[in-house]
Amino acid sequence: MTIIMEIQLWREILDPYRLAVEELVVKFNHIIEEYRNAGLYSPIEQVTGRVKKISSILDKMQKKNIAIEEIDDRISDMAGIRIMCQFVEDIEKVVEIIHNRTDMEVIKEKDYINHMKESGYRSYHMIIYYDVYTLDGTKRIQAEIQIRTLAMNFWATIEHSLQYKYKGNMPKHIKEKLLKASDAIITLDEEMGSVRDEIMDAQNIFQIKATLVSDILINIQNLFKVASKREVLKIQDEFYKVYKTENLEQLERFSKQLDIISEGYKAQSLN
Repeated sequence: MTIIMEIQLWREILDPYRLAVEELVVKFNHIIEEYRNAGLYSPIEQVTGRVKKISSILDKMQKKNIAIEEIDDRISDMAGIRIMCQFVEDIEKVVEIIHNRTDMEVIKEKDYINHMKESGYRSYHMIIYYDVYTLDGTKRIQAEIQIRTLAMNFWATIEHSLQYKYKGNMPKHIKEKLLKASDAIITLDEEMGSVRDEIMDAQNIFQIKATLVSDILINIQNLFKVASKREVLKIQDEFYKVYKTENLEQLERFSKQLDIISEGYKAQSLN
């Protein structure tokens, strides 16, 4: 088989997985947006995705004696999605969200949160079926979703790099240090969980304030089109005074008053 033919073959094999990763990342990011647009705390903080590298696929094929026509059935992590959460408690919610979706079928789960690996690795893994639509029709593929806290992800990223460096033969003293670091990550997640409500309140206030400010500035910008410049500048100065107080209630009142003023000008323009 020529190099060009091999490249074309891998492109055909991997294209549906690339499509799946792109679609799944968009869908999980949309979940984040839905929560935040509704003024709610999102259990998902970040989402990333990747298609397994050809070199990694070849290594797995060789190690497990997998023929190229068996890849779709026997390699479940060709498409990988990583979901990061702020708190351990959020992981259970994300698992529930995935189970409740009709466009993803969960076929396998591994709980490394409550059943940590000997290395110290912690994460929640789900293997799903996901349908992608190509020129050749619908293709059902497997994808792996890893759900973990930001702290767990930091540890796992370092551990993965070290495993790659030592090719699976990591020195004992490095393993011991990683295990200690994993214990520290557990303590960190527990400490963050103990002040979870306070952190969520602070983040919600920040999000509400950011949304209010954005709405107010859009309103003021629109007023420049229908009201006198002098009046709008007066409103703008008033906004800056209210903003400097850092009082959320005053900001909410100002936003409501501005909405009334804007609606009044809209009514005038219609008449």
